[in-house]
Amino acid sequence: MLDDTLKAQLQQYLALLRHPIRLIASLDDSETGLEMKQLLETIVGLSDKVSLDTSGEDARKPSFVVAREGQSTGVRFAGLPLGHEFTSLVLALLWTGGHPPKVEQDVIDSIKALDPGTHGDFNFEVYMSLSCHNCPDVVQALSLMAIVNPKVKTVVIEGGAFQAEVEARQIMAVPMVFLNGQVFGSGRMSVEEIVAKLDTNAGERDAAKLSAKDPFDMLVVGGGPAGAAAAVYAARKGIRVGVAAERFGGQTNDTMAIENYISVLETDGPKFAAALEAQVRHYEVDIMNLQRADKIIPASQPGGLIEVQMANGASLKARSVILSTGARWRNVNVPGEQEYKNKGVAYCPHCDGPLFKGKRTAVIGGGNSGIEAAIDLAGIVAHVTVFEFADQLKADAVLVSKLKSLPNVTVHTNAQTTEITGADGKVNGIRYKDRTSGDDHWVELEGVFVQIGLVPNTEFLKGTLELSKFGEIVVDAKGHTNVPGVFAAGDCTTVPYKQIVIAAGEGAKAALSAFDHLIRMPALPVSDAPTPAHAEAV
Repeated sequence: MLDDTLKAQLQQYLALLRHPIRLIASLDDSETGLEMKQLLETIVGLSDKVSLDTSGEDARKPSFVVAREGQSTGVRFAGLPLGHEFTSLVLALLWTGGHPPKVEQDVIDSIKALDPGTHGDFNFEVYMSLSCHNCPDVVQALSLMAIVNPKVKTVVIEGGAFQAEVEARQIMAVPMVFLNGQVFGSGRMSVEEIVAKLDTNAGERDAAKLSAKDPFDMLVVGGGPAGAAAAVYAARKGIRVGVAAERFGGQTNDTMAIENYISVLETDGPKFAAALEAQVRHYEVDIMNLQRADKIIPASQPGGLIEVQMANGASLKARSVILSTGARWRNVNVPGEQEYKNKGVAYCPHCDGPLFKGKRTAVIGGGNSGIEAAIDLAGIVAHVTVFEFADQLKADAVLVSKLKSLPNVTVHTNAQTTEITGADGKVNGIRYKDRTSGDDHWVELEGVFVQIGLVPNTEFLKGTLELSKFGEIVVDAKGHTNVPGVFAAGDCTTVPYKQIVIAAGEGAKAALSAFDHLIRMPALPVSDAPTPAHAEAV
């Protein structure tokens, strides 16, 4: 099951265990059960600090608990945690065995402080698929919480091994998290986000903490490739830099494969996002994660402070601001889309595709992302129908050629999606109009993947900055907006071609332009001046 290279790597990791751990397995005679026993025996054979107990009697079989020696509770894995989740298993082993997690102490303290009160424990169940690249963050967050706080219980369930549960709970998107039997959330969530949802006072405390910060020389709003590049370039000038980001890494977190970033032959989105954050932290930039901007107030005088108000009530001030808020998936905006979201309507084929194994699905959108999604799904589902509004597919020729070679794909061009239909709480079909004949049609299917482009995250700027008719921030060749001291970069701007490499270059350019602005501005009064940074200018 594990090749020799993977075994050698795992053995090195297990050498970091500080305390003995026990794997308590509840097995059955299924193929998955036999494979689980083999996996656990392999792990035990790699470290004398790991033991196996096959006397477990949990209702979910096959499953196993990772527990400290002498204890019977811990993180439970139901099904095989392989694929993208193998790292989650390794981390659960290490954390249970006393190896410290790479998490800020404030986060650990927040987890320890969680208390369900008289309502019993926090019982989490998280459903994942082995091909889901959004799932590991959630699995690892809930695993860490269960290891750190005994009042948190976490069960990680591989949907493919427990199809009956998936069907009964109508789970059609992963990761899907239940808390005490009720839906808690779906999609990528960080440990900070989960803790914030449980600790209702966390937002107020966080807002007060942010508002107390000294003004920045340069504040970057957004933490995708553009924001990260801007932060690095600014910090290397020796000035005080902050990054306020809703999710560091931005949309790259949701990208499966990155093969066109120069000098990086191939990587995946989560790894790329982690590398962005690591480089920014290397320069001691003040990263404020899980922060969404709500309003920007221009400086009242040249060289004065610009104020950025956050959604949680916090207020940050800076001598210059770079907006790199990126974009999000565009909705198709037809009846049924919102009603059946996560009940057959999905946006991530890599994450949710395996849940539609053997079923009929549709992809709305004939650009590169749509055709890539259709090709990916065709290897899993029974049939894929592609709907494209225009008279021909817009994807690259090599992708269109690959799509046409697949036997289980149908393409409709000049097709206007008019409704996503459903019954019994889940999708059962899609209605579309043939734009050539005007005829209406209905196609029976179980899943719809929407892939029709992006919408810039700029709603909070309306009335303050000049925006294009598409909602993009209007910038000149140097990243200037129409507001002095405010610059913009990346997918939220009018710069064409929404690509990672272009966003990074635009972020660097915006930082250089903002620094040029700063050195030409009059000196602030002492009471308004930011505290000097310790970073060395390069």
